[in-house]
Amino acid sequence: MPHTSSWDVLIVGGGHAGVEAALVAARLSCKTLLITSRVASLAMMPCNPSIGGLAKSHLVYELDALGGEMPLCADRSGLQYKTLNASRGPAVRATRIQCDKAAYAARMQEVLAQTSGLTILEDEVIDLICEKYVVSGAVTATHGVVNAKTVVLTTGTALGGSIHIGKESESGGGDGRPATDRLSQALRRLGFTLIRLKTGTPPRLLAESIDWGEMARQPGEIPPPLFSLRAQMFHVEQMKDPCSTWNHAINHQVDCWLTHTTQQTHTIIRENLSRSALYGGSIEGTGVRYCPSIEDKIVKFTQAQHHHVFLEPEGRATNWIYPNGLSNSLPRDVQRDMVHSVPGLSRAEFVADGYAIEYDSIDSRELRHTLESQRLKGLYFAGQVNGTTGYEEAAAQGFMAGANAALCVRKEAPLVLSRQDAYIGVMIDDLVTKGTNEPYRMFTSRAERRLILRQDNARYRLLEVAERLGVALGSDLAQTRAYAKEVQTEIDRLTATRQQGVPLLTLLARPDGRYAELPRANLDLPLAVSSQVEILAKYQGYIAQEERAAQRAKQEELLVIPAWLDYERISALRYESREKLMLVRPENLGQAARIPGVNPADIAVLSLIIKRGKI
Repeated sequence: MPHTSSWDVLIVGGGHAGVEAALVAARLSCKTLLITSRVASLAMMPCNPSIGGLAKSHLVYELDALGGEMPLCADRSGLQYKTLNASRGPAVRATRIQCDKAAYAARMQEVLAQTSGLTILEDEVIDLICEKYVVSGAVTATHGVVNAKTVVLTTGTALGGSIHIGKESESGGGDGRPATDRLSQALRRLGFTLIRLKTGTPPRLLAESIDWGEMARQPGEIPPPLFSLRAQMFHVEQMKDPCSTWNHAINHQVDCWLTHTTQQTHTIIRENLSRSALYGGSIEGTGVRYCPSIEDKIVKFTQAQHHHVFLEPEGRATNWIYPNGLSNSLPRDVQRDMVHSVPGLSRAEFVADGYAIEYDSIDSRELRHTLESQRLKGLYFAGQVNGTTGYEEAAAQGFMAGANAALCVRKEAPLVLSRQDAYIGVMIDDLVTKGTNEPYRMFTSRAERRLILRQDNARYRLLEVAERLGVALGSDLAQTRAYAKEVQTEIDRLTATRQQGVPLLTLLARPDGRYAELPRANLDLPLAVSSQVEILAKYQGYIAQEERAAQRAKQEELLVIPAWLDYERISALRYESREKLMLVRPENLGQAARIPGVNPADIAVLSLIIKRGKI
């Protein structure tokens, strides 16, 4: 191990949460060490080959606005680029990029290797070092004690991980990585409550064994929707060069394909449910409600005649195909029968079997909004260890945890995003306030202010936060500030300019109004500016209403609950409320109001006590 007396930030785990945590900590000038069980697996995509999707893309755009790396890496390693919900309102539109798995990991590993102040060590963390409820480092299996001022745990599915294929079961973290059982035991010994969760992955199929003519083609979009401001500017430059490699890749995107299960598929699964790990008793953990295994779909949606199966390439240089929709824990022979019953897959050859994986996660209600443990100062958690599922949720948490660990070392104010300001804030507030008993994934329906928390305006609404943090590129921030001024200037001009007595802004607000078709439209405006003007014109009344509601909610969040407040001594609180408040330990009145089981009368009591300064 490289010689050092103590690290500022120690990151445990090299998945999507771990790499974002390590990069932001190092970019904040902290001496950072990332420990992973396999350096070759850094930033790998162990499940689906895509970044983004409904609501998840909001997290990615916010990550880009703050200076995270996932957005650019996805853009530069894309196989196919697509906008979801394009025909619906801007609040629920989403971007999804099918990525080349190998290219994504290789590019991220290159970025890690070139980041100043960041060191990577291949080892296993087996214990934490704590003194008087403050973490001071970790113990590794090979290199022994590692001293650190802060520690960020991003253990993914490796924490107590076990892999199931039918009745077969073995220890493992998934994708060939070992499980970290000793760290799981250490967390229990330190008093953390661990819950058992489950996720899974489908088999991988050989491309040349698939009958593509029996499926529906799913092409990408040109020009491509991109996550990163850096990639957008780079793309503009590359378009000028007909020999550009990236330009060629974007114009020759790889197709995905759509097929579906059949009644024969469903019969095969039903007849073998007792042999699956999920329904045969081998798995205890709770699975993903909104991304269920195929066994779950057959059991819970009995009226469905078929279920979609998307065939997604895993890369340009590989012939592996990911059959999205066939995640399962069935025995190997049953998996083959099931897959061969799907149109287009009758001759499909397996290159890897599907499996389910169980793992440990903490009760995320033990965390602060900074993702720091309430139990141990200086210990942060991010990703699946907090009960979430998905690359995007993990990366966003990793960035926030890594940034807060670094800011703690620097003795600066923490980075906390309100649920009124960002999807990242919604996710973290949900986790630390409500917890979860099943793998949590992001949805637009979780955000009360989704009309003002759109993916298209992430760069504007997080501009001040990004400037304070200082990780995002200065050129990106300068462009965003300039664009924001142009948007307001154009709205003012359209308000003041009339056509037959009607303000142009009113014409634009009509359902059929398009900025480019307006009389006296400024066609020299960047598309990023004119699209914002059009959205703000059409939804101005609703946006204003949402912004007022957000401000009211923020007022409650400003009322901090003081450390001296003892819930057990407040007799006016109901017993259930006292119990829930003592468990969550809310940081402010707004968070307290969102705890299930705490009612408005309880909040009124707390507000009165806080304002008078005594119980």
